[in-house]
Amino acid sequence: MAKIIIIGGGWAGCAAAITAKKAGGDVHLFERTDMLLGLGNVGGIMRNNGRYTAAEETILLGAPELFEITDRCSRHKNLDFPGHKHCSLYDVSIIEAQVRRLIETMGINLYLQHRVTDVIRDEDRIMAIKFLDNSVLEGDIFIETTGSTGPMGNCRKYGNGCAMCVLRCPSFGPRVSLSQRAGIEDILGQRVNGDPGAFSGSCKLNKGSLSKEIIDELNEKGVVVVKIPDEDINMGKLDIKVCQQYALKEYAENIVLLDTGHAKLMAPFYPLDKLRKIEGFENAKYEDPYSGGIGNSIRYLSMAPRDNNMKVVGIQNLFCAGEKSGLFVGHTEAIVTGSLAGHNSVRAFLGIPFLQLPGSIASGDLIAYANERIKVTEGLKERFTFAGTDYFKRMKELNLYTTDTEVIKNKLERLNLLNIYSEKLE
Repeated sequence: MAKIIIIGGGWAGCAAAITAKKAGGDVHLFERTDMLLGLGNVGGIMRNNGRYTAAEETILLGAPELFEITDRCSRHKNLDFPGHKHCSLYDVSIIEAQVRRLIETMGINLYLQHRVTDVIRDEDRIMAIKFLDNSVLEGDIFIETTGSTGPMGNCRKYGNGCAMCVLRCPSFGPRVSLSQRAGIEDILGQRVNGDPGAFSGSCKLNKGSLSKEIIDELNEKGVVVVKIPDEDINMGKLDIKVCQQYALKEYAENIVLLDTGHAKLMAPFYPLDKLRKIEGFENAKYEDPYSGGIGNSIRYLSMAPRDNNMKVVGIQNLFCAGEKSGLFVGHTEAIVTGSLAGHNSVRAFLGIPFLQLPGSIASGDLIAYANERIKVTEGLKERFTFAGTDYFKRMKELNLYTTDTEVIKNKLERLNLLNIYSEKLE
């Protein structure tokens, strides 16, 4: 049985663990903190725009579990907000525990507070991983889903310092790029002006610190839009954030709040003194990052070169997914890439051909297109998400966007891909 070792317990790592287990692997999932999901604990936006299509594709490919949980935990469904349609907002306060129970119930070996710091390599293969205490664990196939955010030094160098985000580097240690430890040079994303990295695109406000009117509207409608005073409008913030699908003038001219349990403020950061001048925000308090008035975490500083099977170029038994695998934005994108990486990890062990998702479905096209664009300088300034920016336009132009599940099912059936992730490989 293939011993599959996954490093990083975010959405991508959990997705990879699920499909690797279903394919027949002996799966070991390592996470440096005391919680799964990483940035998923402060995210919450699902099924908006083309993410609906991608979610249904992954479900029909045979990996429904994580989408079933996000749907079940959604506080609001079929919600519209500026630039986005038919969105679901899951409750960040309950999602992690449910995912953890799923992982454990499936018989996946889960190790929390296990920080992987290095790899042991023999030529073009990884033989084992090394932990902070210098202990070593051997494996057959490795999947890196460590993301691209942190460590603190990056947030200081490319941002406004450590803003004390949910990743909690001071408590659990910084992220380590294992692909780079294996001798593969990292790819760095860029902002519009060419600076490395980008700010995380949203903050969380304590809902109870807002006015009763805002709380009631958030609970009822799921979204609140409040005009920003003209003197405080800053269009420049749109160029520094990760989530370019929200880089619309509406997000510079207004406070846009979404109800994910907390009040999700759709801005990379917002000065607290200015925020508290706005009616209803007089007592506003940040939940994530705690210093959301001055900064946010910095992302896209550690992507690995990979092929369209999610295998890292130059290492025979290393796969990657999520932000580690490209300039992807969002939970759906992490689940899509993680699901493919997990499935192909078992194929790699068995020596059978990899599954490459075809360009005739949105998931396959995103993986291939992002990989093509990251190889050119201008592509390093782009972001790839089913939810917006140029890629969502591409989805529509290629007729890949649909909310009709039957259309997606029929296409996957014709491609002989229906439930392929559910098959145990031999």
